[in-house]
Amino acid sequence: MAEFDWHAERGDLAGLAQLDRSPDDEGIDLKAVRQYRQAQVRREMGRHGIDAVILSDPVNIRYATGTRNMQVFSMRNGPARYLLLTADRSILFEFTGCLHLAEGFETVDEVRPGKTASFVAAGPDIAAREIGWAKDMAALVEEVAGKRATVGIERMNAGAALALRDAGVHVVDAQAPVEMARAIKSAEEMKCINASLRATERGVAKLREAIRPGLTEAELWSVLHQSVIAQNGDYVETRLLNAGARTNPWFQETSDNVIGENELIALDTDVVGCHGYYSDFSRTFHSGPGNPTAEQKELYRVAHEQVSHNIGILHPGMSFRDYAEAAWDIPQKYHANRYYLSAHGCGMTGEYPYLYHRGDFPDAGYDGEIKPGMTLCVESYIGAEGGKEGVKLEQQVLITETGVELLSRFPFEEALLG
Repeated sequence: MAEFDWHAERGDLAGLAQLDRSPDDEGIDLKAVRQYRQAQVRREMGRHGIDAVILSDPVNIRYATGTRNMQVFSMRNGPARYLLLTADRSILFEFTGCLHLAEGFETVDEVRPGKTASFVAAGPDIAAREIGWAKDMAALVEEVAGKRATVGIERMNAGAALALRDAGVHVVDAQAPVEMARAIKSAEEMKCINASLRATERGVAKLREAIRPGLTEAELWSVLHQSVIAQNGDYVETRLLNAGARTNPWFQETSDNVIGENELIALDTDVVGCHGYYSDFSRTFHSGPGNPTAEQKELYRVAHEQVSHNIGILHPGMSFRDYAEAAWDIPQKYHANRYYLSAHGCGMTGEYPYLYHRGDFPDAGYDGEIKPGMTLCVESYIGAEGGKEGVKLEQQVLITETGVELLSRFPFEEALLG
């Protein structure tokens, strides 16, 4: 903690308009990051018997190539851009007028204009366009991956996926190889993750300093947004900052609710930050001007205990089932409002794996292995059913060859820990 100055002013922010830059990216070999990630996808394609993938999720395209373009827009209006990736070819189909954005990326062999369409773009002609796209794509797949190639797809329009199958392509789900590829981070990727976290922590520090009764939740939440964008982060994925009675239950979206005196203020960052990497930690603050109540301290202490215990049991080689069995036992009074999972993977977004509570494992859980190179977010929400307030805490960690490294450094609240 001592080496990080939460109040330091940055004067070296020149050049942040350049793609994939952050205030803390000195010494990051971004070319090596891109090449590792693309190799990961290809390795997992091979393991799953997939000859080619057509990626349309903009986060997965960015993972596999490093290219980005209107990421949030592309999630809704699409597939506006997509990537055909084989064992030795990478062809990016880019949005109209944007082909120049992929220039200079060693992870892209060729850029072509995208041809798929949403109903908004194509209107009643969408089915015909999808059939035409599928025929062209089937021919291209045969050219670059051979006849009878197995092709993985994800986030594709139903009509386009069906048309591709009808064009003779053996279509499978690409989610498994892509998620498994993303799960293991390289040392250079970890530099990106840490740069994103440090930038987000600066934003949360500014938000904490801005807390005062009389602000709305949205006004306070905007402080983090402003800081993230100023540091060349991308966006905040959710609206999870609440105060007072709106902290219980969790998952109430940020509103124009006015923050009162001596209330708890809980937030989950969910920042897609510098280099496109997810900064995901949660903190709960006290609005003042008085001291926290005994009840507020107890909620905070219990949440802190859950996170600390569950970080303490993590180790490489542990199964997901064994983690669920060893995880902190949620007291009955807080069980109904528990967070829906115990921990989750974290990379460019929340990702594989999900680790569930013991009681939820029979219905929701699946087994697997916690491996070195995984980055996980360990979660806690503590609030009694019908209770006045609740506390949200979360830490981001790296699984190493020998144990666990804490990644999120923002301090906990001494006044609430008691």
